[in-house]
Amino acid sequence: MSVVEQIRAIGIIPVVRATSSEEALAAVEAIREGGIPVLEITMTVPGAVQIIKTLTHRLGDTTLIGAGTVIDPDTARACVDAGARFIVSPALDVPTIETCRLLDVPIFPGAMTPTEVLTAWKAGADAVKIFPANAVGGATFLKSLKAPLPQIELIPTGGVSLKNAAEFIQAGALAIGVGADLVKGDAASITAKAREYAEAVRQARSAFTIAST
Repeated sequence: MSVVEQIRAIGIIPVVRATSSEEALAAVEAIREGGIPVLEITMTVPGAVQIIKTLTHRLGDTTLIGAGTVIDPDTARACVDAGARFIVSPALDVPTIETCRLLDVPIFPGAMTPTEVLTAWKAGADAVKIFPANAVGGATFLKSLKAPLPQIELIPTGGVSLKNAAEFIQAGALAIGVGADLVKGDAASITAKAREYAEAVRQARSAFTIAST
């Protein structure tokens, strides 16, 4: 199964932002305990590239580890060298997309408008991160984008919560990117929230399948 298909199957990409490497590693363990075996370590975390390398060594056989907030080709290369299995960006940077294509690593650049989404896809994006999703219309906006662009996989991120997670999935999201609403608090609360998100995605997909038949 490809990385993109694994992400589709899981349906959630936890976006790990933290003030220290210790905090990030603790959040990672709590998320995995909650049943979500995919993680995006953002470049805003101190020592992010080394964290990716450490996690790849420890968990690479069981967990998809990606890099987020990647905004240039050099950073993308460093993350891939450290073991990142996918790259995520908050914005559209064509050279970064091209670099990931050369490295044969999935890239999910950020975009907001239909023009940016189409530009990213034509440049070689495997999926497009709609960011900030909730600020531009939420699930309604995503559904509107999918209508004329059904061939483009979309990952809404920014303002995603348990209240709207199902709406994004039913609007056609490949997966949802979830930050502070999931990756915040002590280990027990993060693990509990991870389980709630996994169940919300499962139920949303189940309801969507029933409605489509």
